[in-house]
Amino acid sequence: MNDFTRQAAILAASVWRHRWTAVAVAWLVAILGALVVMVVPERREARASIYVDTQTVLRPMMVGLAFQPDIDQQVRMLGRTLISRPNVERLVNNPTIGLEKVDPSQVDSQIETLMKTIKVVQTGGNNLYAISYRDVDGERARRLVEGLVALFMESGVDSKRKDSAEASRFIDEQIKAYESKLTEAENRLKEFKLKNMNVASTQTQDFFGRIQSMTDEVNRLKVQLSAAERSRDAIRRDLESEEPQLPMGAASAVSLTPDLDERIRTLKRQLDDMERRFTDNHPDVRTTRRMIGELEQSRRDELARLQAENPKRRAAATNPVYQRLRNNLSDAEASVASLRGQLEAQAARLEEVRSQANQVPQAEAELAQLNRDYEIMRRNYDQLVQRREAASLGVKIDQTSSMADFRLIEPPRLLPSPVRSMSR
Repeated sequence: MNDFTRQAAILAASVWRHRWTAVAVAWLVAILGALVVMVVPERREARASIYVDTQTVLRPMMVGLAFQPDIDQQVRMLGRTLISRPNVERLVNNPTIGLEKVDPSQVDSQIETLMKTIKVVQTGGNNLYAISYRDVDGERARRLVEGLVALFMESGVDSKRKDSAEASRFIDEQIKAYESKLTEAENRLKEFKLKNMNVASTQTQDFFGRIQSMTDEVNRLKVQLSAAERSRDAIRRDLESEEPQLPMGAASAVSLTPDLDERIRTLKRQLDDMERRFTDNHPDVRTTRRMIGELEQSRRDELARLQAENPKRRAAATNPVYQRLRNNLSDAEASVASLRGQLEAQAARLEEVRSQANQVPQAEAELAQLNRDYEIMRRNYDQLVQRREAASLGVKIDQTSSMADFRLIEPPRLLPSPVRSMSR
């Protein structure tokens, strides 16, 4: 405690000895500060606030129909690049703002100074921006802030439309290029198919799959042919064991004009039914009797013709079972001949395909490659066409309405109190 008191007393004595020096220094600092305040001019600050609303009603309705970029990201990038050299040059060259005219050699320095003094700050929410600028001329500061606000709003609309137009132009160029490629691929595919018509298969199966399918078909036809031949042989044996002629009493009952006899019997049954319901002079009764008479006359004429053509007609086969078996044998022979022809044709095609064993796999590989290239180009072409439609819809949306709404929350105004600043 005594040491602390002693050190404090020594310090106080030292300060007291240099009291006049301290007073002189204080006065000197005060005078210099007053001179600086008097020399530095007053500056007026202009400020404005802009809010960018990206949550429009149209945006969720267009999901999946039109291409929609990240509007929030574009607005943030727009806020960061607002104080860029091209934009500041536009402000410098704008006569309505009234910036000081400088020598061409000092233009770069003036632009750099403006880029440092103009402030664009993101405040509050994500899309709320405050723009401020200080100048000795308050009205000039306000006009410059107005120009910045106009640049901010115009840049959002112009950049979006420019991007949409560039995207549409790029997609159109790509579509034209893919149309040319697609046409070339189609021509190569057509020429290859014409050149290898007998080698390359247009089916979905490969070479070995087709050989297997054709072999299975040949085996199936062989089985069917064998079954048809056994059925034919069985019918032939039954036919050989059957007598073609019926006994004399039964043979007379066999009709030589079965079709005419059946029609006559049908008309007679109808006539019996009509006679029970109508009189003999009824038109239907008279018509039916006339038709029966005509058919009976036709039957007599047919029997006379058959007798004249073959006086030994009664020596022909009269057994209906024998006749049916003979008809079945004819059908079986036709079926065997048809299956044998199919088998020979299929076996010939199988041998032809097998003889091309060295050419077909290579041709099919080339065809698969051409088809794959064509499908890739066609798929890319279809996707580009779909994207062009989406981009076109997006351009129409930009032309009719905006996906972002720029709202001027605080118009450009001067702050009521001037500020002093060492910065220019």
